[in-house]
Amino acid sequence: MRIGVLGGGQLGRMLALAGYPLGHVFTFLDPAPDACAGQVGDLIVAAYDDAEGLGELAARSDVVTYEFENVPESAAEQVVGEVPLWPPPQALGAAQDRLAEKRLFASVGLAVAPYEAVSEAADLERAVARVGVPCLLKTRRQGYDGKGQVRIDDPGDAADAFRSLGEVPCLLETVVPFERELSLLAVRSTTGESAFYPLIENHHRRGILRLSLAPAPAVPDALQRHAESVATHLLDSLGYVGVVAIEMFEADGELLGNEMAPRVHNSGHYSIEGAVTSQFENHVRAVTGAPPGPTAPTGPAIMVNLIGEVPDVDALLAIPGLHLHLYGKGARPGRKLGHVTLCGDPATLGRGVDTLRRLVPDLPPVDVRA
Repeated sequence: MRIGVLGGGQLGRMLALAGYPLGHVFTFLDPAPDACAGQVGDLIVAAYDDAEGLGELAARSDVVTYEFENVPESAAEQVVGEVPLWPPPQALGAAQDRLAEKRLFASVGLAVAPYEAVSEAADLERAVARVGVPCLLKTRRQGYDGKGQVRIDDPGDAADAFRSLGEVPCLLETVVPFERELSLLAVRSTTGESAFYPLIENHHRRGILRLSLAPAPAVPDALQRHAESVATHLLDSLGYVGVVAIEMFEADGELLGNEMAPRVHNSGHYSIEGAVTSQFENHVRAVTGAPPGPTAPTGPAIMVNLIGEVPDVDALLAIPGLHLHLYGKGARPGRKLGHVTLCGDPATLGRGVDTLRRLVPDLPPVDVRA
């Protein structure tokens, strides 16, 4: 099948690498002429809302998906008029607006931290009084990897925070004293069949995911069941097809919804080696009408992002149980250039992480032997 992808980054690249063994071919649309997915498929260089480029993508595809959720809804609607698009545009709409996202979570039974909508400066004083400090002021749109948000510890700083974000519509949200961040990856087919990966524990540095433990250690069965239940309601309510990631906080034994990504997700990269079927293969399966593959883990795994620079490759490859994925992107500060996944028993993982700490700066202090 011919699969079109809106976006040409590393997620699209890994979708193609998972889809080619299944007999599919890929065309990407991306505004960057050096988009790394262009190394593994045809690349149409055009803006996401370029009507001619979108028309060409649709004409060269049997189905279209996306690897970047900030595609304009109008672009998605144009594609839908010509060829099937999965996940559906309403999933994009929910994920692109934090207020819509919070309301969606609440509607499917996933609790959220206390929040208030802030449309203009006059809303701030009331919002801060209701939410309290510390809190986070977040733009309703265009926020990812820690961008588009400011922490407020003193009510007197709220006005400056709003100005620093451009005085655009925002959400003011309580800072949650959570124990850890978890994510759930789920996949739903065109026939409504769903499958779920085990919860994943995520650790960040400067707002960017740095390390994931999969499966997350010490997750009670009831917590996994609750996560799968709310995900099922969310998928069904949207008529969803493909992989979705739901990011949550664990606080006092409960789950609080944070964000959703209507696409394959960084925290699921471990699944290439660490699950029976990777998130990328399952997304391809879903959008092409195939049933989902098994999501069970093959064993404990740790995924580490390589950000800003790539360590010595030979030294990385010398680590037992390590799998290296480089994205073919030029280096620059804060850019995800690749990832490694460590697989093995706890002792092997522990030794691997010890070696990685000497090669990869600023890894979170996670005890993988626990």
